[in-house]
Amino acid sequence: MTRVETDVPTAPGLTVDGEPLAFVPGQTLAAALVASGRVAWRTTRGGQRPRGVFCGIGVCYDCLVTVDGRRGQRACLVQARAGMAVATGEGDDG
Repeated sequence: MTRVETDVPTAPGLTVDGEPLAFVPGQTLAAALVASGRVAWRTTRGGQRPRGVFCGIGVCYDCLVTVDGRRGQRACLVQARAGMAVATGEGDDG
């Protein structure tokens, strides 16, 4: 069985909906969110269905977030960085 390293150093945090979130340097926002236990961070406008990372390569648009005021950013493509302010929510497609 493969052992997963749990003592990975984290970078100074960013905020998601005003709450601090630590991340590992090199992680995307989607990876940091999933690592923190969040598998969905927005809902669809029609039906209010939960969405998070799906394809992980920027094709499907399920993981949209607002980053430093810029709506419609794909969390799977944006690299996490210290001080970043991320907002999640309904639609988030600009």
